[in-house]
Parts: sequence; C-alpha cells; structure tokens
Amino acid sequence: MLKIENVNVFYDGLQALYSVSLEIQVEEFVCILGPNGAGKSTLLQTIAGMLAPKQGSIFFENRPIHGLESYNIASLGLALIPEEGWLYGQMSVEENLLMGAYPKSARKNIKRQMDFVFDLFPVLFDRKKQLAETLSGGQRQMVAVGRGLMCNPKMLLLDEPSLGLAPIVIKDILKALVRINKEEKTTILLTEQNIFHALKISQRGYLLENGKIFMQGASKELLGNKHIKKNYLGV
Repeated sequence: MLKIENVNVFYDGLQALYSVSLEIQVEEFVCILGPNGAGKSTLLQTIAGMLAPKQGSIFFENRPIHGLESYNIASLGLALIPEEGWLYGQMSVEENLLMGAYPKSARKNIKRQMDFVFDLFPVLFDRKKQLAETLSGGQRQMVAVGRGLMCNPKMLLLDEPSLGLAPIVIKDILKALVRINKEEKTTILLTEQNIFHALKISQRGYLLENGKIFMQGASKELLGNKHIKKNYLGV
C-alpha cells in the first residue's frame, strides 16, 4: 500500500533522513520507533507531502506521491494526525471533527464517521459543543484522531499520539487505534517514543536512529531484541 524507497530529506539545511526505505501492506498496523530527534516526525511529514524528499521515491497504492502537494495526498485517502493535534481552539469539538470531512468522498459518510468517533470516545459526544481550547490534553488528542477519521481514510499517519498524556489516557487512545485498524480496516503507521506500548499494539516495527533505519521486524521479535531492551526498555 505504501512504499518508500531510499528517501533522503533535509530540514533547515541539515540532513534528517538517510536512504530510508520501508513498505506497509493494506490493513497493517506498523510503528516507527526511536528517540526524540531520530527523524520520525520528518518521515511522516514527508509521506504526507509537507516536506519534499531531496532524493528517493514514495508510492501510495502504486502511485508516486513524492511530487504531490499535501492536500492532493490527503485526497487519495492518506491522513496525517500531527503531534499535538493542531486543533482550532475557538471552534467546538463538533466543528473540529467536521473540518476533517473536507474531501468530497467523505461527505456522504459524515454521520457514520461521526457516530464511530463518538463510539470510540464517548467523552467527545458529551463535549461536542465545547470549545477545543478548553479541553484537556487527552481530549484534544481524541479530537485530533477523530478528525483524521472523518475523512474516511485508507491509511492513518499518527505522530506521537501519546506524547504528554496520562497513562490512563494513553491506554484509551491506543485501544481506539486497535479498533480503527480492526473494525474499519484502516492501515496505520504510528510513530512513538513509548516503544513498549507501540510494539504491544502493532504487527511490525521499524527502529529509526539518527535518521536511518537501524532495524525492523515483527513487533514481538523487537520486544525481545537486546538492543531495544537495553536502550529503550531499561531491561
């Protein structure tokens, strides 16, 4: 479904990604792991068209997308949920969600998608008329995930959705992602510093260090890897 070949990306004059290659199949749940500054966010932004690769190719459903604008990529069914959500604070929860249903293909499914979002996150139904700026961090992240779902995506790119959240909220967010993958058949690519949680809910993972793919494999195998256990899990 998504194929990245030898992508090199520069950010503020410095190289952020070095010959990154990866492949994700339809309905897979894959995580990109690594410390802060490893290039995880840069990778997602490059896939979504917010950054342009200096070299390399990106294909979505066998179509090259590395030369497309971000809104054109989104219209193909690839939705980015950025770090910290980027909500419209002066708009209500419901209005923020509706902003996600901008593609023509999503408008006929607005009610269904909205109902699914409220089923995933019942607290949002109770607060649907509340301004986004008055929500807690966890609730804001729920709105961000929900807004991404409103465009009825084929694939979700999620950038550090657990960042700064309380453990109980992290659990709710990650459980919702599993439901999205299984019930909606939505392919998911997730970046996370919280390696243990990410590997527990995903099928495969890539470890990104210093802008390079350091290792990859099945999530269960990576959980038992000595390098990951020593450097990221404190075991």
